[in-house]
Amino acid sequence: MSTDPRGRIRSFVMRPGRMTVGQRRALEAGLPRFGLEREAGPLAPDIAFGRSAPLVLEIGFGMGQSLVEMAAADPDTNFLGIEVHRPGVGRLLHSVMEQELENVRVYCDDAVLVLEECIAPASLDGVQIFFPDPWHKKRHHKRRLIQPPFVRLLRERLKPGGFLHLATDWENYAEHMLEVLSAEPSLENRAGADEYSPRPEQRPLTKFEQRGQRLGHGVWDLLFERRD
Repeated sequence: MSTDPRGRIRSFVMRPGRMTVGQRRALEAGLPRFGLEREAGPLAPDIAFGRSAPLVLEIGFGMGQSLVEMAAADPDTNFLGIEVHRPGVGRLLHSVMEQELENVRVYCDDAVLVLEECIAPASLDGVQIFFPDPWHKKRHHKRRLIQPPFVRLLRERLKPGGFLHLATDWENYAEHMLEVLSAEPSLENRAGADEYSPRPEQRPLTKFEQRGQRLGHGVWDLLFERRD
């Protein structure tokens, strides 16, 4: 079982991944402009983005499709992404530069550490986590990202009224998410007690999700907000 130096069980496995030439070039060109470093300490969003605007965090953005689409559709919002795998960060940066987006910044790091060390309490207008690794084998459920301590950390980083939007295509994980989020007293389910939300229009359909829908796979969205 992989743990970090603090003894925490990690929700991810570091894989080298095959990086394309384009992704490598995007990293080299894009990180100095759009990248943030955890070692730099607490984030000052107004400085990092060069403006004051609502701030939405996406954790584990994969190849960045949803983050790029949402940033392009909502230029008045600042979007912060955290992804541990460098090929995905490279793909995101390629898209950001190709579309000339100015409202995206990214950490290539462990989301828990970034949240703990860089993100101030009550500073986020929203957090979105789409299709995190379900760790579907029962013996691996302890590695799932959505656990009570992590949800409490997210709640602390949200502003009152800020949203937490999760999505998964694993029903068992959806049930687990709903149970964990419902148990956090300062989070309120926008759909009502024990209910899932319809997919909000602003969450793009990924190719992976579209393929799953054609095969009859379900997708569960959960929308909660901090109420105090």
